[in-house]
Amino acid sequence: MKDPVTLSTGITYDRDCIEKWLFSQKNDVCPVTKQVVVDIELTPNHTLRRLIQSWCTLNPSSGIERLPTPRLPISKIEIIKLLKDSKSPHLQLNCLKKLKAIVIENEKNKKLMESVGAPDYLAWILTNMENNMTSLPPAGEVSGVDEFVSTGADEVLSILHHLHLSPMSLKSLFGKTGEFVETLTRVMERATSYESRTYAVMLLKAMLEVAEPMQVTLLNPRFFMVLVQILMDEISRKATKTTLKLLITVCPWGRNRIKAAEAGAVPVLIDILLDCKEKRVSEIVIVVLDQLCQCAEGRSELLKHAGGLAVVSKKIFRVSSVASERAVSILHSVAKFSGNRSVLREMLQLGVVGKLCLVLQVDCGRKTKESARTSSIITQLNGVLENGEGALLP
Repeated sequence: MKDPVTLSTGITYDRDCIEKWLFSQKNDVCPVTKQVVVDIELTPNHTLRRLIQSWCTLNPSSGIERLPTPRLPISKIEIIKLLKDSKSPHLQLNCLKKLKAIVIENEKNKKLMESVGAPDYLAWILTNMENNMTSLPPAGEVSGVDEFVSTGADEVLSILHHLHLSPMSLKSLFGKTGEFVETLTRVMERATSYESRTYAVMLLKAMLEVAEPMQVTLLNPRFFMVLVQILMDEISRKATKTTLKLLITVCPWGRNRIKAAEAGAVPVLIDILLDCKEKRVSEIVIVVLDQLCQCAEGRSELLKHAGGLAVVSKKIFRVSSVASERAVSILHSVAKFSGNRSVLREMLQLGVVGKLCLVLQVDCGRKTKESARTSSIITQLNGVLENGEGALLP
């Protein structure tokens, strides 16, 4: 042992080993007693450490060097003091920077901060900052108090991101009123730091994945408008993928797909799909489009875009099996619920029928649901030809 510490169960271990067991490997029991570790703070075993150091001192002939006295790790008391001191405006930024350094240091510090309620406290600080900031000038024009608050908000978001919060803490952050969701929405909308906007959307995704369905249905239209703006700004690849996954999480609930469509998500998604060369991103975009095309507003926006039907049809068999299935689902929704004569003729001109026939040949007997959708579309397209140009199929 180099740094012996004692668990709350009374068993002594080397610090590095037990921290790896508890924090990196996510175990919550004592390796020897199998008892649940109720207090994650480790107590230094000074007596054993001095004994080891004395033995090393007495045996230099064997090439053994005396172990240095280890630096004391951060304690709960120190973290709580830093959190309390961050209430003071003139100490706030310095305290937040220290907390950030602590949380980045190791997994043990992350768990320690979470155990003392740091996430809720930091959320409260960020909410107060945003409430006190009446308006934020455009990038490059931030000054004075706004600059100080903006920097403090950046630090808070960085800390919350690096904490890797548990589902319980994420639910606590969401709260009963969803006030913190509003705070993060304002951050995404007004922050001058691309990194902070990315952290905000990543934190929102994590929170909404564990939120109750009723809470997700209460998201307001502005939330979706801000997400669309994130996609349009192309902040980073990570921000784009996270925003797309966030839309997948929230769109199935309540009227959220209508809110997203009315916020202008569909044309932005189509533009991303037209330019995208990464198959994984293309797949996620098609999944989101499929969700949005399950409402009339989404289908209408798809048909308004000159490249909407064309790019969806083009992606069949070119991205992944999931993307192909969802693309067929989009075409099915359009043909069934919005399939007037002009729409169906456009689908014919784009060569949709040939693609769908190929889907039937490849997947017949293996994906009955998808084949049924395909057959339904072909039947409708066949009807158009029967009325004007002769049937496509006998």
